[in-house]
Amino acid sequence: MKQTFSCGLAVTIFREGKTFIAYSPALDLSSCGSSEQEAKRMFTEAVEVFFEELIAIKTVDATLKDLGWTKKKGQFQPPEIVKQAVVNVMVPCAA
Repeated sequence: MKQTFSCGLAVTIFREGKTFIAYSPALDLSSCGSSEQEAKRMFTEAVEVFFEELIAIKTVDATLKDLGWTKKKGQFQPPEIVKQAVVNVMVPCAA
């Protein structure tokens, strides 16, 4: 039986045309689907594959630390999201 742990991940859902994108900055990981529900489901699958690969190459601790995770009581915790905001920026473009 696989060992697992549960943690809450902040996931942003946005749309590109008809495609829904699920993205988590805590893992710098995204997935997509034709609906919000499918994007979330595909994201969950992507997280499972991501961790399976980290376990296989024995880089879980190093990768999560690089992504800003901390270990509390022997269990990794994702970085705390303080606020998500929309910021207006000036973007240069070619003439």
